[in-house]
Amino acid sequence: MPKRDGGQIIAEQLQNGGIEYLFTLCGGHISPILVGAKQLDIKVIDVRDEATAVFAADAAARMSGKPGVAAVTAGPGVTNTVTAVKNAQMAQTPLLILGGATATILRGRGALQDIDQMAFMTPVTKWCTRVTTVRALGPTIRKALKVATEGVPGPVFVEVPIDLLYPEEVVKGWYLEEAGLGNPKTLIAKGMALGMKAYLQRQFHQPHISLDLSPPEVKLPFRASLHSQIEAAADALVRAERPTLVVGGQTLVNRTQAQAREIARAIESLGIPVWLGGTARGLLGRHSDLQFFHKRTAALKKTDCAIVTGFPFDFRLGYGRKISSKATLIAANLSESDLRKNRNPDIGLQMHPGDFLIELANYMGNVPGASKSWFADCQKREDARNADIAARANDAEEFVHPIYFFQRLEELMGDNAVIAVDGGDFVATGAYVLRPRQPLNWLDPGVFGTLGVGGGFALGGALCRPDSEIWLLWGDGSSAYSLAEFDTYVRHGLAPIAVVGMDASWAQIARDQVVILGDEVGTGLRYTDYHKVAEGYGGKGILVNDPTKVDAAIRKAQKLAKKGIPVLINVHLAPSDFREGSISV
Repeated sequence: MPKRDGGQIIAEQLQNGGIEYLFTLCGGHISPILVGAKQLDIKVIDVRDEATAVFAADAAARMSGKPGVAAVTAGPGVTNTVTAVKNAQMAQTPLLILGGATATILRGRGALQDIDQMAFMTPVTKWCTRVTTVRALGPTIRKALKVATEGVPGPVFVEVPIDLLYPEEVVKGWYLEEAGLGNPKTLIAKGMALGMKAYLQRQFHQPHISLDLSPPEVKLPFRASLHSQIEAAADALVRAERPTLVVGGQTLVNRTQAQAREIARAIESLGIPVWLGGTARGLLGRHSDLQFFHKRTAALKKTDCAIVTGFPFDFRLGYGRKISSKATLIAANLSESDLRKNRNPDIGLQMHPGDFLIELANYMGNVPGASKSWFADCQKREDARNADIAARANDAEEFVHPIYFFQRLEELMGDNAVIAVDGGDFVATGAYVLRPRQPLNWLDPGVFGTLGVGGGFALGGALCRPDSEIWLLWGDGSSAYSLAEFDTYVRHGLAPIAVVGMDASWAQIARDQVVILGDEVGTGLRYTDYHKVAEGYGGKGILVNDPTKVDAAIRKAQKLAKKGIPVLINVHLAPSDFREGSISV
């Protein structure tokens, strides 16, 4: 049996870990990993930008409950991932990033693309390590997948030098040729060649000695302590007259769709008003008597018992100040620091938020939920906001009002739709109108607010939900970051439907910049034919500048996507002040 090369060893560990997709942009430093993965039927998805590879892995991790994996080449290949990796760190997404590197013997000697990758990957990852021998590859990858998922999930970086990946005889030939020792004549040259071969012997055959240098495992509280806290939470909820539940994305981390639906059933049994945020959007489906989309702050100011799961008290919750100081505050979070960031909960549980909701529901049994009067109070505010939004939909004097477009998309979008969002003003407007259909089918960047996620998120979504409609919502500014991935969709037979909301502006910034500073400098764009750009990459493009043509454009895009053709709808937007004053600080 031929010896396995390093790429095959890594691929075996990925296969053993249940990894189905490897996202990459090729490079000589990592070629054996790609070939090894293909040999084991792991789908190798090559993209047009390394950041996209990481964003796609991020989406796959969120939607599958397994770590996402990306492999990138050395130097600029690694540096191009940094923003995407940081986004995953802040979103607490479990990822494994495999980074190529120069040969071990040449590190620090000026080899091609040789830089200190550890220095800038360490701050943006949960664990960052370098492999130095072939026999360490397997144990290191196993540990990396474990570290990425346990405790507070996050990205892990493993640097893999090129001389650990290729077959031993190939590497031996490189070393001797590079050193000019392929055919040594002198005694000194023969001694150097012998030393080189000894070095290679160590690289390929030295036994692996496991030294646990990974981060210490998070020690969660004893079950007895958690049980008493769940009892206290249940008692507070039973006494409450105006309870609220805010569910953040961490509530679904490392969970499959089936497990997410179990969490949804627990929430339904609690029977209290619910607001969903981030990846948790869609957890209760398109329609739920418990779910509200608007006026969360107003409810939190009036609540007497607030439950916050998988959501830190950051700017999105007014740093905790938007929750009534008189309310009993219950929080569940995997992160000890997030659990108490900016405000200490009265009952704080350091545990998986999804597990907390299930255990809380099981403990409470069939206890009645919130009162009809409290629901009616929340519904009154919800209805008023919905009426205000609807009234703005026909304000446009020309082109298409963004609210009107999203109203029509909401009605026509498939019941299995995946929604990936990437942008500012246009995308945020859509969040007020669109109702995600299913658990783990909503993809947004998270707290980091990163632009450029769209191409990769739609890619990951299309792979994980092959029978679903995939909708990618872009602002015209953000679209340029990853529009080239239409080429990837075509090459891999994927058919997302992208929508570019085009107002020829970085509108979310421009609106307040002009009001506050009196100058729009740096915020202007062009009315660009983005639909033609998509066609240049092999997709289909549709231009919409008339509201009467919106329905036909959406239906045409859906028909094309069902045939396996990716589509871009370029929508000329009317000016809108719907989100005036939306800059976050």
